[in-house]
Amino acid sequence: MMTANEIRDSFKKFFESKGHTIVPSAPMVIKDDPTLMFTNAGMNQWKDIILGTREPEPRRRADTQKCLRVSGKHNDLEEVGHDTYHHTMFEMLGNWSFGDYFKEGAIDYAWEYLVDVLKLNPADLYVTVFEGSEEEGLTRDDEAASYWAKHVPADHIINGNKHDNFWEMGDTGPCGPCSEIHLDSRTPEEKAKVPGRELVNKDDPQVIEIWNIVFMQYERKANGSLVPLPMHVIDTGMGFERLVRAMQGKHSNYDTDIFQPIIKEEEAITGMKYGEKEDTDVAMRVCADHLRAVAFSIADGQLPSNAKAGYVIRRILRRAVRYAYTFLGQKEGFLYKLIPVLTREMGEAFPELKAQHDLIIHVIKEEEDSFLRTLEKGINMLNSAMDELKKQGKTELDGVQAFRLFDTYGFPLDLTELICRENGFTVAADEFDAEMQKQKERARNAAAVENSDWVILREGEQQFVGYDFTEYECHILRYRKVTQKKNTYFELVLDNTPFYGEMGGQVGDTGVLVSEDETVTITDTKRENGQSVHIVKALPKNPEADFMACVDVDAREGSAANHTATHLLDYALKQVLGDHVEQKGSFVSPTTLRFDFSHFTKVTDEELRKVERLVNDLIRQDLPLDEHRDTPFEEAKKLGAIALFGEKYGDKVRVVRFGPSCEFCGGIHAQSTGRIGMFKIISESSVAAGIRRIEAKTGKECEELMYDIEDMLKAIRGLFNNAKDLQGVIGKYIEEHDAMKKNIEQFQAAAVERTKNDLIAKAREVNGVKVITAVLPLEPAAAKDLMFKLRQAVPANLLAVVGSVAHEKPMLNVCMSDDLVKDHSLNAGQMVREAAKLIQGGGGGQPHFAQAGGKNVDGLSAAVDKVVELAQL
Repeated sequence: MMTANEIRDSFKKFFESKGHTIVPSAPMVIKDDPTLMFTNAGMNQWKDIILGTREPEPRRRADTQKCLRVSGKHNDLEEVGHDTYHHTMFEMLGNWSFGDYFKEGAIDYAWEYLVDVLKLNPADLYVTVFEGSEEEGLTRDDEAASYWAKHVPADHIINGNKHDNFWEMGDTGPCGPCSEIHLDSRTPEEKAKVPGRELVNKDDPQVIEIWNIVFMQYERKANGSLVPLPMHVIDTGMGFERLVRAMQGKHSNYDTDIFQPIIKEEEAITGMKYGEKEDTDVAMRVCADHLRAVAFSIADGQLPSNAKAGYVIRRILRRAVRYAYTFLGQKEGFLYKLIPVLTREMGEAFPELKAQHDLIIHVIKEEEDSFLRTLEKGINMLNSAMDELKKQGKTELDGVQAFRLFDTYGFPLDLTELICRENGFTVAADEFDAEMQKQKERARNAAAVENSDWVILREGEQQFVGYDFTEYECHILRYRKVTQKKNTYFELVLDNTPFYGEMGGQVGDTGVLVSEDETVTITDTKRENGQSVHIVKALPKNPEADFMACVDVDAREGSAANHTATHLLDYALKQVLGDHVEQKGSFVSPTTLRFDFSHFTKVTDEELRKVERLVNDLIRQDLPLDEHRDTPFEEAKKLGAIALFGEKYGDKVRVVRFGPSCEFCGGIHAQSTGRIGMFKIISESSVAAGIRRIEAKTGKECEELMYDIEDMLKAIRGLFNNAKDLQGVIGKYIEEHDAMKKNIEQFQAAAVERTKNDLIAKAREVNGVKVITAVLPLEPAAAKDLMFKLRQAVPANLLAVVGSVAHEKPMLNVCMSDDLVKDHSLNAGQMVREAAKLIQGGGGGQPHFAQAGGKNVDGLSAAVDKVVELAQL
């Protein structure tokens, strides 16, 4: 039986023998395509070639591509774990032809590989072809059907509808009819009862699609129309996990050697057995699958966060944590313990796992620990809500509370329903759905972008000339109108442009387009499908005129200096902290320098000073820019250039060297390090587990910073009568302040003690309970101290409610003895929240002690009385 690694290698070797260049997988997170967040198919990295904006050499390629399908049009997240063949992260084996072979060649290669190389039984294979679409004006794909007829009988060729057999990457972009290959892996007895053709695309777990061959012929426009692509493209995608399942004779992808090592490790850690209980099996499958998605995303440079792609990764991770917590009994971090086995099994095929091994573990562990704390808070909140339902005699949790659990604590509805069901409650799911819809509408209204179709003025490809020029003659190739909220602007693509499009953390250039009749301001330049897209508020009056594209040189030089400084900073950090330092992100603008890097402890002040000195020494050396353009990738590595994980590099790359610093980079740089002027670190902080961030200033910004510091020191010196020994004088003032503060605290403690005794002496008794009420001028800290002293002095049958006022701000303080909490089912937190309405405020706390702040001092006495009323003594 072939192993997964052997099957992957056989695919590459087969297509290499057919003249295909084997290329590495692109990162899963997409950085320069606004229409996609993640690589959801093997063809994503070739989109610019398919659209005709990049040369298609070599024309034949093959690889295994890491894909992620958890958002947008292709979203399999909710199925993952509950069936045996859907995944979030998966490998897509693919071969491409750009203007070379088309339908016949692709079909012949697929059949030869499956039948002659892998020895799959032809009788178990069924193929589908596009049946056509009247609404699109498309006829049946008879051409593909005729080529399939060479290999399979007519009853194994099945018509497929637009949903199944017309492949589209998204709402817009490359698309075309496709042929799927389905494998029937049922037993002979099952096959005899129902023909395989009747189960194709019917969600039968044993009759599954393993390969999709897309005949890319069209581009979908924003208005829904289809236009022919510049050339025909073959894009095939074979689900590696499903193929391995077929080859190893398994009925589940999770029974293959792709997932079994991870599942075995789960068994070892949890003490549970896979295959004995459905809930446990689902949880183990979810964790095994999601582990891969999160680990590969981190390896590719995408950390979990609360925004965009980072939010999706965090959501996947938290889904796995939730399943491990609920069904595998894992109350502490669990997923990070599975990383070593994942690296062992997949590290050879994907070396980024090995290189980023420690970082992946640190990030996942911190994320798990953080969410488990949140999960516990959410469960406590849910328990309190269910206790309240019991008191009220209700059996249904309202959907607003359920949504608050989801929105604040990350509780999916099904987890809330599960916990409620275990306690005899239901959840108003329709109300939850309504709240979710409101949130989606808010998000949609905030981020909705409507693009019109490109208006083509000239044919041709864009040439970037920005490395050598800041001004250049040009024409507009095409433009389109973009509407976002109430804001409307235009995007222009020029034939020759000196404008750098935002990429690699460097902001896009600004400037102007100048013709004989007008000057149009370019407010920004973005990167899309390998091209610079220029943003203008209004379209030129004559878009077909001759223009001069002029970059804002001052802004460009500021960005270039900061970008070069990040290269020097990267080098310096490696020298001071060690070779484990890896760049994990950066942002440079004319005034800003931000650099993220892997390091597991805080960088000390001494280390930061060494880094600063080293960078400034390199600046003073005035090292010239040594640039190597269009360098073959392997040759670039021999030069010592540093490649970043998570970046997509082509066959040829640009290498940027400044003395000892040598990196792959496509950005704009200073012509020499001396132009940076000076480098100063402003802050160093943590971004995530194992990721630190340095913010710094260069050049003129350093100069302004020094002036600000000088002005501040002058002002401080003036406050201390221009003392010569400023540090000594400030130290003396601090000592005197601390001494006075200590005296005040002692005085307050004595006052609180006297107040406590007075209040106890004046307490009234209600049904055997000492009730203390008062409104006093007390600081918040003193009020809290008073409440705990009262609890200590009266350990049983005590209810104390004190309104305190400080700086015209009212505060309500409630405490009670433990026996009242237990025997009378009283809760200080609930009572203080209700009474706080009278002071126009809110608060909360523990059952035995709670506080609330507000705005209305006049309502404080009424709030105190309200708490006593709520106690119902």
